[in-house]
Formats: sequence, C-alpha cells, structure tokens
Amino acid sequence: MIEPVPDSFDAFARAQAARLHRAAWLLCGERTQAEDLVQETLAKVYVRMHRRLGPRLDNPAAYAHTVLARTYISARRRRSSTETPYADLPGLEVEGTPDHAEATDLRLALDEALAGLTPVDRAVVVLRHLEDLSVEEVATTLGLSLGAVRNRSMRALARMRKEVVR
Repeated sequence: MIEPVPDSFDAFARAQAARLHRAAWLLCGERTQAEDLVQETLAKVYVRMHRRLGPRLDNPAAYAHTVLARTYISARRRRSSTETPYADLPGLEVEGTPDHAEATDLRLALDEALAGLTPVDRAVVVLRHLEDLSVEEVATTLGLSLGAVRNRSMRALARMRKEVVR
C-alpha cells in the first residue's frame, strides 16, 4: 500500500520544483531530461526526509540542490548516458504553441557553450553563476575544494567565451 505524501514534503516539493527544474534544465540542456532529474531528486529527498534514523535535515533546499548536482554527475558517468534519442518521432507531429524562448540567440549560445563542458565543470558553472551560490556552497555541494571550484569555474568560463565568440 502506498502511503500518502505528508503535507510538509508536498509543500516543500511545490515550493522548490521550479527552482530545481531551472537548475536541472541548465545542467541537462533538455526539458525531458531535466524533468527526470528533478523527479529523481525529489524521490531521494523524500526518502531522506522521512528516514526515521539519522539526523534531521536542517536545510532541505540545499540538500535538494546537492542531490540534484550529484545525481546529474553520476548519471553522466554511466555508460548509458551516451544514448541519443531521436529529435522527432515519426508520425507523432503535435500541434501546439511554439516555445518562443527557444528561438532566442542568447539561449542557443548558452546551450551550446554549456554542452561543451564536462559534467563537473557544467555543474560548477550552473551552481556558481546561474544559481548564484557562493564558492563555499558549490564546493560543499559537489565535494570539491574551494580552489578546485575557482579553477574549474575560471577555466569553464574561458572555454564558454571561446565557444560564444566563434
């Protein structure tokens, strides 16, 4: 029997879903992968929040971002992460409202520049510059030293600048 979701987790998930989805989309570069990543993250946070043993979570939002980043990096390390789905499935043309945000040059340039980074570098850039976390918070989230976060950030931004200038 499936237990109902407690109100505290439900409220937390509703409050954090948009922020987690934005970060996941920036990490993955695709809406569907971002949705899967958020779903997996919320499932892990749910289990952790309702574990009877162990310490309570002082900051569930920070924990969720840590889980999100680590789950993304872990998934990218798996051999199956190199699968490439078809862009369009045959015979499934869907009429709908076009997404005007995808048409912007800035978004495309950001997508392309982020895609050229390694998973860890991409996580550092997204968390540090797009999610506006401090160097210390990024280091804690990803399990890196402060110097490694600064180095990776500096080098990743330099690579991104070269990509955008082309």
